[in-house]
Amino acid sequence: MTKIAVIGPIPRDTIVTHHQETIKKYGCVSHPVIALAKLFGNEGTVYPVSHVHKKDFENIIELFRAYSNIDTAHISAKHDRGTVIELKFIDQNNRLERQTACMKPIEPKDIKAMDEMDAYVFVPITDFEISLRTLKYIKKNRKGLVVFDAHGPTTSMGMTGDRYRKFWVDMDQWLKYIDVLKMNLEESQACWLKHEYSAEEMISYDEGRTDHLDKMAAHVLKKGVKYFYVTLDAKGCVYYYKEGEEIKKQFVKSIFMKDVIDTTGCGDSFAGGLAYGFAVYNDPEQAAKFANALGALRTQGKTFDVFKSKAETEALISSHYGE
Repeated sequence: MTKIAVIGPIPRDTIVTHHQETIKKYGCVSHPVIALAKLFGNEGTVYPVSHVHKKDFENIIELFRAYSNIDTAHISAKHDRGTVIELKFIDQNNRLERQTACMKPIEPKDIKAMDEMDAYVFVPITDFEISLRTLKYIKKNRKGLVVFDAHGPTTSMGMTGDRYRKFWVDMDQWLKYIDVLKMNLEESQACWLKHEYSAEEMISYDEGRTDHLDKMAAHVLKKGVKYFYVTLDAKGCVYYYKEGEEIKKQFVKSIFMKDVIDTTGCGDSFAGGLAYGFAVYNDPEQAAKFANALGALRTQGKTFDVFKSKAETEALISSHYGE
């Protein structure tokens, strides 16, 4: 039986889509947890790890209760500190964000009682939610693969709750404790371009700028990361790894979806797909395809019904990649 822990916030989200529809639901960790539960069926268990508000606790437990293979023992409302997010999409991929409540950070004591996992998926959405000590604890005491989404450390919030992109200044301190690092192109620029440009030159995200990725990958892999994935919006993703001293680079095209309804949670779902591909197949290419599949499925509706069983997801992958 495969075991995967998904660690991060379960925010109470209010989302205004690019179609001007308002959606209210629990996000972030919920996306990969339910996606993985549907993929596993009776072949695995998913363990969400999060701090939530007391007023949200029963609703979150009820959400997960529909899936017999989700273990909710590590969701805690003890401190009554959860996350509340407001998202307003400007277009399909870009949005304005406001955070009105902050989760208590996940620390080593929050996972000490857990069984050993095949993979630990960290999906923070703000820079304070995961303690570096937690990753250090896993590396020292556990054998499971650490999959880490860079959305958290490249995002911060001001006194008014407005969320904004930031440089991941202490990135090198984290890399030695991460096996699989995942980020989108904008986050990669926030992580790396501080090495090459002044603050004045780095005013905004440039979706055409990818020339830094090879250099960044070489640095990330040198620091101890085994696989480095960067999503490229609707194009797909690119990943890097080492064979001996040689750095390998592989592009995997996206799974095209004609009608995009809601892109909230696509990155979190992608991270869950990576964990599944490595935990079940131990294969970086399969991981990329499952990640692309879960990210694509996430766009197809407002509820968690968008996620499918293993057979249905594999059929989608097969029809798209010709396997």
